[in-house]
Amino acid sequence: MLIMMNVKINLLYIINSLLYIMEEVKSFNYENTETKQIGGTKVIRKVTVKKGRGFKTITKYRKGKKISSIKKPIHAEHIKMIKGGKFIVGLFDDCKDCNKTRKKQ
Repeated sequence: MLIMMNVKINLLYIINSLLYIMEEVKSFNYENTETKQIGGTKVIRKVTVKKGRGFKTITKYRKGKKISSIKKPIHAEHIKMIKGGKFIVGLFDDCKDCNKTRKKQ
């Protein structure tokens, strides 16, 4: 009987701590923009986290006109790393499809 009560108390403690962590992540907001210009081509990389949901965006401009854009969600592990202030190597590596345009090259 005593063991059952101890297990229930431990489960309640774990559930409360998980709920606290989830609320802490949901209240996290972050935004960062990187702009790179090479000749007539401009590349803008954005990372946005609002209420615990994150997105990464790459937009390419050529001669002042937008030629391509891609937006993908960020994984929960990456959001935790961003919240901790750590650099994420290769965050935009899976956004290589942004190089493709609707025009024939």
